Formats: sequence, structure tokens, C-alpha cells
Amino acid sequence: MSGLLLAGCIAILALVGFWLGRNRAMALVDGNIRNLHSLPGYYGAYLALWCALPALMLVVIWSILDGTVIENLVIAGLPDSLATQSLDQRSLFLSSVRNAVSGNIVSNPTPDILAAATHYAALQSLSHWVLTAAGLALAAAGLMIARRMIVPTLRSRETVEKVIMVIMIAASGVAVLTTIGIVLSLLFEASRFFAIVPITDFLFGLEWSPQTAIRADQVGSSGAFGAVPVFAGTILITIIAMVVAVPIGLFSAIYLSEYASPSLRGVAKPLLEILAGIPTVVYGFFAALTIAPLIRGWGEGLGLDVSSESALAAGLVMGVMIIPFVSSLSDDAISAVPGALRDGSYALGATKSETVTRVVLPAALPGIFGAVLLAVSRAIGETMIVVMAAGLAANLTANPFAAVTTVTVQIATILVGDQEFDSAKTLSAFALGLVLFCATLMLNIVALLVVRKYREKYD
Repeated sequence: MSGLLLAGCIAILALVGFWLGRNRAMALVDGNIRNLHSLPGYYGAYLALWCALPALMLVVIWSILDGTVIENLVIAGLPDSLATQSLDQRSLFLSSVRNAVSGNIVSNPTPDILAAATHYAALQSLSHWVLTAAGLALAAAGLMIARRMIVPTLRSRETVEKVIMVIMIAASGVAVLTTIGIVLSLLFEASRFFAIVPITDFLFGLEWSPQTAIRADQVGSSGAFGAVPVFAGTILITIIAMVVAVPIGLFSAIYLSEYASPSLRGVAKPLLEILAGIPTVVYGFFAALTIAPLIRGWGEGLGLDVSSESALAAGLVMGVMIIPFVSSLSDDAISAVPGALRDGSYALGATKSETVTRVVLPAALPGIFGAVLLAVSRAIGETMIVVMAAGLAANLTANPFAAVTTVTVQIATILVGDQEFDSAKTLSAFALGLVLFCATLMLNIVALLVVRKYREKYD
């Protein structure tokens, strides 16, 4: 039985436990709820938690340790000639065994690989059955033990709320630890890159060509890692995108919140937000197949030199993609302005447009500014549209008709293909990622500070 199916069975047992716990609590007081310390639902939740949590913890711990234990058992069963191999040779052997077990048969597998694969598959099957039996038995044991603990004076509400609080704290801790892990990994790998390439050359160099050779005797064994063209391309495309997204998004937010009827708003707002749900690869296809040729045709008609892949094409389509971010967040900020301010403006003789421009927008300006900065962060982090519409050329130019590249595109291209992981080319992706992380972090901090400093508080 797979882990997902086992988790489903445990969830069903937890639902049964909820029903049993609730009914037992009601039966103990003959249906008189006032004689219970907590509501009947808390007794059911108490029993469900006793049933589900220990079993799910077993499934998680077992899943983490399962692969390592099986591999160690497989290694222990190997002949002496294979068990004494180096760590790299043993890792390669285990990779071939895993491929054979999953059906991706390696070319001309040796008898040792086939025997180890058979042993591996048998241990894996045995592990699944043992986990299934242990998980279901633990869930059933928790169900029976907790059912006996249910009495009218049991403080089930307090226990359930404490357990839920611990679960929420653990979830928050996972998110925080994940963020810390990402930051530390970026810092560690970026420090290795800066040990090879000086940080000043990276931040202020004007040539970006990270193509390094795998072997020292190949041509081009050293690359250029000046990231200014990459940063310039990122800024250029972001500016074009925001020129499109900010006016359209802001004007649409003003119209929907101040002028549109409730029925029109109920239809137009969801339709506008559908743009945020379209996959970015679809936007990339649209930019590459429709917008880029259209811009090139118009440019050639005007006598301009327009590249087949241009920053303008990528920026325009990216701006359309970002419109819902600006519109939705700005609409929330405008709608949060108290109606008393509007009524006071009307009472003083102001028109609708005067009220919007002189009262509503100034009051909502911190929220709008925060929405724009968050949209900028979204634009900086976009990859697929730029790959398909702007190209990969790291050109230091402010010409929107030229092909450029961005930080995220370079990260994606650098980490694809055969390359030594400790080479300057591969490590440069982590340096770019660190710069991108710092830039988006600063934008988010500025947005939060502006909103917090200039936010108006109303009674």
C-alpha cells in the first residue's frame, strides 16, 4: 500500500473516531450536553487526533528513513568485491539499481545489478507492507485507548486546542526553517563563487559569458562573469512591464471600486483576475508567436532595426500578466477607505472625480504603492516569458527592440546541461540568485515600511 493510500485510510479511521468520540460523550450523559465539560465535537476531535497523529508521525518518519535503511541493507548483502568499492562507485551502483527497480533499465545491466535490484524491490515491498500494518495498528490502538479516556469531566477542548496550536507552530517553523535553509545555501554557494571570481568583477563587470569548458584543454576554459548586462536587461524588461501594468491595473481598480455597478463588478473583477491564473508558458507562447513578430513588422515598416526577440515583446506581455496583481491589491486598498470620507467630500460639494482624485486615492496611496512594489517583485522573478520572447543574449543596452536576458533566465540556463557543480559557471547561478533574493527582499521591505508609515487609521 502506498503512503498516500495509507494516509487516506488513517484519515477515514480518524473520521470514524470523531463519530465514536462524539457519540460516546453524549451516551455518558444521556444526551444532556450541560453535564459535559466541553461540547461533544471536542470529544470527537480528541479521539480523532489520538487516532491520526501517532500513525501519521510514524508514516512521515518511516518515509524519511525508508530509503536509507533499504540501501544500507542492499549494500550489506553485496559481495565483498562490491561492498569495498569507493563511495562514488557505490553511489553509481546504487543509482543503477534504483533505475532497474523503477523500470529504467540501464544498458547491459550486470548480474550483480540485477541481483541487487531484486533484493531492493523485495525489501521495498516488505517495507510497504510493514508500514501499512504498523500504521493501521497504531491508529487502531490510539482509537481504543482514547475511547476509554473519554469521561464527562475530560477537558477535551483545552487538549484539542493545545494540539492544534502545536501543529500550527510546527507548520510555521517549517516555513521559517525552509527560508533559512534557502538563504544559507545561497550564501554558501555564492561565497564559493566569489572565491573564484572577485565580487567587484561580478557586480560591475560589463561582459557576461559564463560558458566555461568542462576540461581544461578545451577552448574557452574561462568565462566572463560581469553581471551588469544581466541586471540591465532585468531592469529594462521590468520597467516596460510596469509601464503597461500600473496604469491599466490602477485605472481598472478605480473604475471597479468607484464607478462600476455591483453586477458589473461581480463579473469584471473575476474575469480580470483570470489573467493571473494563466500559466506563464502560455504567455510566453503568445509573446513569441504573436507579439514579437507583430512588433518586428511594425518596426521594419518604420525603418527600425527590431530583433526577432526583443525586450519590448517580453515586457508588454509580462505587463499584461501583472495587471491582476496591481488591480486586485489596489482595489482592496481603495475599498478599504471609509465611506465617511467620500460622504464628507460630497457634502462639501465635490464631484465624483474630485472625490476620487483628492480624497480616495491619497488615502489609499500607501496600499497602492505597496501593490506596485509587489508587482515589481513579481516581474523581476519571471522566467518563461523572457526565455521565449526576449532571448538569452546578455546585451548591455537600453534599446527595447534589442534582445536581452534577465537574472532568472540565466539561472535557468546555467543549471541545465552537463557541467561540474563546483565550476564557476554553475556557482554563478547562486550568486545571481543571491542578488535576486536581496533585490526582491528590499522591495518587499520598502513596501511594508511605506504602508506602515503612511497608512491612515480610521475609527
